[in-house]
Amino acid sequence: MRIGDLATSTRVSVRALRYYEEQGLLTSARSESGQRLYGSAAVDRVRLIQQLYGAGLSSKTILELLPCVDAKVSTPESRERLVAERDRITAQIAELVVARDRLNDIIDMTSRPNPQCDYA
Repeated sequence: MRIGDLATSTRVSVRALRYYEEQGLLTSARSESGQRLYGSAAVDRVRLIQQLYGAGLSSKTILELLPCVDAKVSTPESRERLVAERDRITAQIAELVVARDRLNDIIDMTSRPNPQCDYA
């Protein structure tokens, strides 16, 4: 598939896909006319990259971890790094839950009309 098709399939911009290639996260073949061509596995790779970026990992970290993901094995160092990233995300989730619950409390507390707080 061409880069535009991959972008459409993954809802990722062409610019981002080019960046992934520049960083070594994604590979393509080239057509005779020089267009990038991707195999069907590229869709899953881009989705994985997006998930890892969304989890806060840097492109450098993702690049270091992808060989382990591809081989479905890990080194003690890569496993330690993955566990640390997971723990960081778990802590972030806990903080977000606390913030959400606090907002719910404020919403409940302020659900009664008060003319002094009219922001309209």
